[in-house]
Amino acid sequence: MNGIDFILRLVQGGLGNLAAYLAAHVLLCLVPAFYIAGAMTALIPKESVTRFLGRNTPKFISYPAAALAGSVLAVCSCTIVPLFAGIYKKGAGLGPAITFLFFAPAANILALVYTGGVIGPDLAFARLLLSLVFGIGIGLIMALLFSRSDIAHDKATDEVFAGQARKGMRRTTLAFLLILVALLLSGTLKVGLLTNAYAQLTLPIPGLDAFQEWLYRLVPFDPTKGEEGVTAQGTLLIGLLGLIGLASWKGIERIHEGFNRWTWISLILVGLTLLTAALGMQPHAGGLDILFTGKFFGVLLALALLGWLLRKQLNEDEQRDFLWESWKFVKQIFPLLIVGVFSVGVIRVLIRPEWIEALAGDNTLLGNLAGVVFGVFMYFPTLVEVPIANMFLSLGMHRGPLLAYLMADPELSLQSILITATIIGRLKAWVYVFWVALFSTLAGLIYGSWVDGASIGLIALYLAAFVAILTGGLWWVSRRNQAHMNAAQEVSK
Repeated sequence: MNGIDFILRLVQGGLGNLAAYLAAHVLLCLVPAFYIAGAMTALIPKESVTRFLGRNTPKFISYPAAALAGSVLAVCSCTIVPLFAGIYKKGAGLGPAITFLFFAPAANILALVYTGGVIGPDLAFARLLLSLVFGIGIGLIMALLFSRSDIAHDKATDEVFAGQARKGMRRTTLAFLLILVALLLSGTLKVGLLTNAYAQLTLPIPGLDAFQEWLYRLVPFDPTKGEEGVTAQGTLLIGLLGLIGLASWKGIERIHEGFNRWTWISLILVGLTLLTAALGMQPHAGGLDILFTGKFFGVLLALALLGWLLRKQLNEDEQRDFLWESWKFVKQIFPLLIVGVFSVGVIRVLIRPEWIEALAGDNTLLGNLAGVVFGVFMYFPTLVEVPIANMFLSLGMHRGPLLAYLMADPELSLQSILITATIIGRLKAWVYVFWVALFSTLAGLIYGSWVDGASIGLIALYLAAFVAILTGGLWWVSRRNQAHMNAAQEVSK
């Protein structure tokens, strides 16, 4: 293979991964997430967020609340980042927000059930327990390491929302937000009620089967490795996504100057696109079978309720703020998502799964680190990581590194790292990456040692020594931060 062919292969890998991701995951996952984040920022009073997740909320309330909120969202790291941005911008403390960011993709209910059913309940329980402990632990560590900037962030949100009256959340706002969450769940949950087809319509459109075969040749994929091809339905959705971007640019970019026809065209296109994504489409020689799934009816009901609430129950200022904040999140996050997904596609061409299998055959430090690194650069959407992990298990990967991979893959995708850095800053983002990598590796070592027959007492001893060293280091950081704050207060006097 010459250099030009190799470069073309890399580009094809990046573009193919990007096309498959946009067609299969952006619409029913990310689009509702952007609107949820926009609604949280524009419509929810700051006090409603800080009451449970604020920096000054008791830790025994804020951190379990963050984990509980994340446990019901069966979404991947890319989808959880806009929600994380929403609660953080609205005044959530850094620690609880980080716990939410970590726990939601790592140990949501659906991921745990799926893990237990495919690989085994022991691994599912280990994933739950260690994700909960380490998710809260990472949140506490981040809050301590960046306590001064967290105080500054808290003051900044007070200034931003100083003009708002202190009030509780309106029932209309709560209903609007809950229906947005229902829209997200109805489009992403893989349960029979939603995935089953209840009606079918056949359109006599010739040539779609040949078009589908051409797409599969254009973007080759291997389902056994979690790779996804581009379908005829996917190309339609990508085209609609482009139209949404164009209409939103014309209708929402200057929405503070007033609504125009492009504003409502963009919203109509969003609804049409989500409904199209919720349909099942099967091209064949005789035409196109359109399957009306439970997902379609769930999305249709949620969209109808949201449209009524938006037009009838929210005033013009609330409508404008909601749409503007949602669009801001799209502009901030979506370009980085595209860069990250394309880069992952390129890296997939370079990294061979066989390398990871060879490195991770035993429960060693190197093996668990390999599982973590593989999770970063071979990102799979939520739940897809489970059958991939089962494949690795059948090929000889040790269950310890397997758990390290399962904890790192939903957390540390390249695109989510890039996006998180724009929200909390590069330093905080990379410190977060370090702790997730460290604790994922530690989780794999602990679980792998237990699988290999190590006694619970010995494991507890090693863990206690690690915790003691970590506690000592954090105590020193805390004393140092307190000394700096005391010195600053003295100077201000």
